[in-house]
Amino acid sequence: MPIGLAPANTPVRIVKINAEDKVRKHLLELGIVEGGQITLVSSTVNGVIVIVKEGRLCLDGALARKILVA
Repeated sequence: MPIGLAPANTPVRIVKINAEDKVRKHLLELGIVEGGQITLVSSTVNGVIVIVKEGRLCLDGALARKILVA
């Protein structure tokens, strides 16, 4: 399921990132990697706020739909 549909405040595992290599590399630099852990703080149509490691990130809706979690 996309990260925007994950339960809030519950750590989930990133299963797949459906993005081109340039975007995947940028996400890697931010700490968002397949097999990593991510926590959804809030979700709207326009984007999501997530916790990755010790920091919070805001991702737009199009990018959030490309990050699949379980």
